[in-house]
Amino acid sequence: MLTTFKATARKLPEGMQVETESRGFKIIMDEPEELGGTNVAMNPVEAVLCALGACQSIVVAAFAQAKNFSYEEFHVELEGDLDPDGFMGLADVRNGFQEIRFSMNFKTTESQEKTEEFAQFVEDTCPVGDCLANGVKLVRSSVNRY
Repeated sequence: MLTTFKATARKLPEGMQVETESRGFKIIMDEPEELGGTNVAMNPVEAVLCALGACQSIVVAAFAQAKNFSYEEFHVELEGDLDPDGFMGLADVRNGFQEIRFSMNFKTTESQEKTEEFAQFVEDTCPVGDCLANGVKLVRSSVNRY
C-alpha cells in the first residue's frame, strides 16, 4: 500500500529564499550570495545531502536492535559534486549532482565485518538513497495561475 507524502515550497520576497513546509514543519532554503541568494540557509542540493544523511541515520536507529547491531554513536559525512554552470546555462553539463559520496561512522564494539554488513543493510533500506540511486519518476500534474 502506497503512502503519499506532501510538501509545499513558496518563494519568499528576499533574494532566493524559499519556505518549504510538510506536515506543519518548515524549512527555509536559500542560495549562497555568489549564486544570487542571501546566504541565510542551506540550498536545496545541500538539503538533498542532509536528507540522505538523515534517512540513513534513521534507518540505523530504527533497525539496529532488530539486526542485533549495537552502537553508541553514528554520523554520516556526505559530499556531492555539482557543476553550477549547468544550472546557470553556461555549459552543457548535467544540472544535478554527478556523484554523491558518503562515509558512515559508527562508534561500536562490533566487528568490522558485522559493521560493514549493517552499513550495507542501511544503504539498501534507505528510501532517500533509493530515490537518488534509482531515480524517481517526476510528474508535473498541473500548472495553475492564481
